Amino acid sequence: MPETLTDSPIKARQGRLVSALETAGLDALAVNPGPSLAYLTGLHFHMSERPVVAIFSRHNAPTIALPELESQKLDGLSYELKQFTYGEDLSTWDAAFSGAAEAAGIAGQQVGVEPRSLRVLELRLLENAAPTASFVTGESSVAALRMIKDESELAMMQKATDIAQRALQDTLPSVRPGVTEREMAALLIQNMLRNGSDGELPFQPIVAFGPNSANPHSVPTDNVLKEGDLALFDWGANYRGYFSDLTRTFAVGDVEPELIKVAEVVKQANQAGCRLARPGISAGSIDQAARGVIEEAGYGEFFIHRTGHGLGVEVHEEPYIRGDNERLLADGMTFTVEPGIYLPNRGGVRIEDDMVVTDTGSRSLSNLPRELIRLA
Repeated sequence: MPETLTDSPIKARQGRLVSALETAGLDALAVNPGPSLAYLTGLHFHMSERPVVAIFSRHNAPTIALPELESQKLDGLSYELKQFTYGEDLSTWDAAFSGAAEAAGIAGQQVGVEPRSLRVLELRLLENAAPTASFVTGESSVAALRMIKDESELAMMQKATDIAQRALQDTLPSVRPGVTEREMAALLIQNMLRNGSDGELPFQPIVAFGPNSANPHSVPTDNVLKEGDLALFDWGANYRGYFSDLTRTFAVGDVEPELIKVAEVVKQANQAGCRLARPGISAGSIDQAARGVIEEAGYGEFFIHRTGHGLGVEVHEEPYIRGDNERLLADGMTFTVEPGIYLPNRGGVRIEDDMVVTDTGSRSLSNLPRELIRLA
């Protein structure tokens, strides 16, 4: 088993999945390599030309179809997982998938899948293996489990946040006029790895200087940092499969007064959203609180995305912090609060923190200063 998870939480998660499937009117869930498979088994597979699918049934032990060369990953498991392997001969694939489907008992059943993850390759193999089964979306069942983090998960998320914060602090002394976005993104990645991040980052860091900072999803380029620019960093680390996601914005030299004002408004919006978070509050109300501050300051049209998103084994997962989301927050939920104001062709400011809902309120995993700090 990998270090990230012990069998005890794995068994508990599989047990909770059975209840979630029953609530959703599903008989089973089929997942391929990705966050949900790792979450439910503790096993890690790369998506490749060799398909892997695990089937979790309400009525039978979980099964998995996988290539022979991956089978050693299952050695020593203390929970039951029936394996059906295939070799390099493509003609052996159907037998493995048919065996897994039959052992799981999904013939004629309602089987949930994750439409954003399951490829046509795996879907066709499942359909051939269980032609009388119905394959429908089961994303909500998995999301309901993954939204609530236990203490071990929160500890790994805190570690991922600490790594990311140290990496940025190690990078900032090199941020000066004349450097490029691409150079600083490379240095930030290097510093995350040096500080203990796993190599598979949640996303490639966004480093945006000057007018590029007004693009929320800017990609690092050879754009050179100049006096008077804002410098925006959006980055995250991975610790044993759990992610952080942070954003901070800095001033380089003397920036125009309105951008300084914008930075203060965004800070207040961030504080309003973070302050409101607690059990029983809707996800939408967090967005409304942050957005209200920005609209009152006259910059509503320049806040062009939701206030945040869930965070955990994926960098974007439930609950989504958007104004129309009525889902109520609960103890153990984790999400970002990341309001921003983006003035086209001038600059943008975003401040993003990673929040955890507690039994009495909430707390931030991140604690870097939120003020607009001048770097040079």
